[in-house]
Amino acid sequence: MKKLDVTVVSDVICPWCFIGSRRLGRVLSGLKDVEASVEYRPFLLDPTIPEEGADLRERLKRKYGAQAEGMFDRVEAAAREENIPLDFSKVRRTPSTVNAHTLIRHAKEKGTQVALAEALYEAYFLKGLDIGKTSELDKIALKHGFKPEETARLLSDKAERERTLRDAQGAAESGVEGVPFFVFNDKFAFSGAQPEEVFHDAIRQALAAKATR
Repeated sequence: MKKLDVTVVSDVICPWCFIGSRRLGRVLSGLKDVEASVEYRPFLLDPTIPEEGADLRERLKRKYGAQAEGMFDRVEAAAREENIPLDFSKVRRTPSTVNAHTLIRHAKEKGTQVALAEALYEAYFLKGLDIGKTSELDKIALKHGFKPEETARLLSDKAERERTLRDAQGAAESGVEGVPFFVFNDKFAFSGAQPEEVFHDAIRQALAAKATR
């Protein structure tokens, strides 16, 4: 069995990260001779988002100087190709994702990191939930190995928040300018929700490079 380490730098309010993660999962599920270990690392699309979040459309209008509704069509069409029924009419807020990333980091040791990230994407993009709220994170985390008291402790710990912020800043300082950003065996990387053949090519090169070392 070939070993493959995959790092996914992403933000759970990034629709292209949701789409890219789905594509990665489908590609990996089709590789029967590969044992893949996937790790999610944080990136903040907008580090200036306040803890209480912000109105999505107002934020996009300020950033791009145009009505946001027209920007959603392309993303929704791409999502439908992945059988993701993304409907931006349900998504009203841009939450801070610092707490969500903190839980994702701790989910790795529980073996639920990938599932938790998927659940957060679905909660935000498919159900329109505000995943910046502790009450919503409590319910999601409970299904992925976290006890209520553990979630409360992590989300109230200033040091945990600072660690998440440092990790996200470190990703940006390392050269990651856009997400999703995928790294295979610390050797081959690309950004964006690329077509499946791009995933296959990067994985093939990463495995070949590891075999020759």
